[in-house]
Amino acid sequence: MSARRRLGARWRRRRPLRTRLAVAASAAVALVAVGVCAAAFFVIRYAMYQQLDLNLTQSATLTTQQNRGEPPGVLAGECRFLSAPACAQIVPADRTADPSRPYPLPVTAPVREVAAGHRAAYYSNITLDDGHPARMLTTPFGRGKALQVALRADTVEKGVRQAAGLLVAVGGAGVLLAAGLGYGVSRTGLAPVARLTATAERIAATRDPRHRIELPEGPPGREDEVTRLAATFNTMLGELEQSVTAQRRLVADASHELRTPLTALRTNAELLARADRLSPAQRERASAALGRQLREVTGLVGDLIELARDEEPRPLVEEVRPAALLEHAVATARTHWPRVTFTLRIDEAGAAVSLPGVPARLSRLLTNLLDNAAKFSPPGGPPVEVGFTGREVTVRDHGPGIAPEDLPYVFDRFYRAESARALPGSGLGLAMARQIARAHGAELTAENAPGGGALFRLVF
Repeated sequence: MSARRRLGARWRRRRPLRTRLAVAASAAVALVAVGVCAAAFFVIRYAMYQQLDLNLTQSATLTTQQNRGEPPGVLAGECRFLSAPACAQIVPADRTADPSRPYPLPVTAPVREVAAGHRAAYYSNITLDDGHPARMLTTPFGRGKALQVALRADTVEKGVRQAAGLLVAVGGAGVLLAAGLGYGVSRTGLAPVARLTATAERIAATRDPRHRIELPEGPPGREDEVTRLAATFNTMLGELEQSVTAQRRLVADASHELRTPLTALRTNAELLARADRLSPAQRERASAALGRQLREVTGLVGDLIELARDEEPRPLVEEVRPAALLEHAVATARTHWPRVTFTLRIDEAGAAVSLPGVPARLSRLLTNLLDNAAKFSPPGGPPVEVGFTGREVTVRDHGPGIAPEDLPYVFDRFYRAESARALPGSGLGLAMARQIARAHGAELTAENAPGGGALFRLVF
């Protein structure tokens, strides 16, 4: 990269976007203005000389008609009048045939070539002996002779100079106008970006993602790029606000859920610290309660750690057979819930299906669904029905079902319906199940089954 290019890149990096946009817009408009003025100058100059050449052609035609057969020499005197055909002379091809009287117009080698018929007629700009500019036409005049006709070009060159001065003034005004327009365009075009920047800075200062950028009103689908950027930024702020709210709610819910078992743990620990005052039966009950509460707290902390992980670790992904995992999960559930009956139905298509996934995580998902179903199933009542058909796992219980007002929240963290507050659990099982399902590209839904009970569908 050359030094000039590096200098330009350094200048662009050190200037704000508004300045760069204003300079770019101004340069573009100024370039157009200068280009238009330059084109207009050449058009005007061409038109004026074209008119002068037309007058020369008419004068040469008239002189030829009036002076047929004339010998070489001067036909018209000196070029003393502006735009008047005062200069006309006949030049022979042979220098020896020149008259004794000197020519007022310059005679060069191309003029002799025209007289000899070796060159076509042409126009040229000359300077007369008195210093005035002139335009000259050299054209054949019979055999072995050439006719030269000249017109003073003072008025044409004066008009060209005046046009050049006027166009320079117009171009300068255009450049100034371009600078003003560029500044206005940069301010107007970057106004939404400035609002976006101000909003981002305000959020960074206050750490409050509730702020939004005001969008201009207009028909949907016809927004410009900056408006779409602002809309996308608003969407990102909405997602950030939801994430922050969910994080705060998770921390609040976790602290609330941990407060009770930790208080019980401290109470039992303090009680066991005075074990010499307790009977053996009291010490045994306190020790059992302490172990149970430790397991509860350990499970709750483990569930929170699992929920904090957004995706499955890629090195642990392998091909798994959901049918085999489901059989193992049902067998484990029968051991954990001996008073609840489980039925399992796997069709032929489901038995042969294999999917990429983490076996331990998928087993946790299925176990959570079965534990939830067993929790709400009456002991000795209808069985929990588990089925797998190709790409869908269904778990249905015959409990009280899900209340309509609770249905949208059954997969939320720590959410527990009124009917489930007396049952064991922390309200994290279904939230963890949905997170594991989504990490494996599956969708977990809940609904009320026909005839009563809840029905959960896991669709891969």
